[in-house]
Amino acid sequence: MPAPRRLGAPEAKNRTVLMDAAEQLMLEQGWATVTSRRIAEHAGLKPQLVHYYFRSMDELFLALFRRRADQGLETLAQVLKSERPLHALWAFSTDATAARFTMEFVGLANQKPAIRAEVVRYSEQFRAAQTEALGRMLEGYGVDTSRFPADVLSVLMTSAARMVVLEQALGMTAGHAETFAFAEREIDLLEPEQ
Repeated sequence: MPAPRRLGAPEAKNRTVLMDAAEQLMLEQGWATVTSRRIAEHAGLKPQLVHYYFRSMDELFLALFRRRADQGLETLAQVLKSERPLHALWAFSTDATAARFTMEFVGLANQKPAIRAEVVRYSEQFRAAQTEALGRMLEGYGVDTSRFPADVLSVLMTSAARMVVLEQALGMTAGHAETFAFAEREIDLLEPEQ
């Protein structure tokens, strides 16, 4: 039985450079254009190094997703600790780069079951943290959570923000300014400036 193939260290600088290159390609040109050759070219490294650090492209995509998802969970935790968490959560939800990254991985997840499972796992984790925090916030602001359940608000807030950002990336503008104004006005009512 052959010995397992040796892989480069997870904390190696070249591994990070390759992941950064893959992420940039994905965001600029879409996941389907991300190949080991293009990643290496973009990173200024030899193509063999991609497979020295990752057994397969699926493994690279999983590492890339986990890195970004872990960063997102850390950012969410910080956002929820801010002085005006609803405002910070809305700003976080409307980040164009994060929306683009999510949509690329949704497209990739349609082709790759292991990636789909990871996207679902992290998304459920993210939604649970956001919902739990929104529930505390709404109660603290005196909002009737039987009328405005935190889990529903979490879905609506994230979905509306992401959809507007994605439509803007396509060049659409209809209803966007009004949607943002509505959301910001309602958030201001709950979290007025001190």
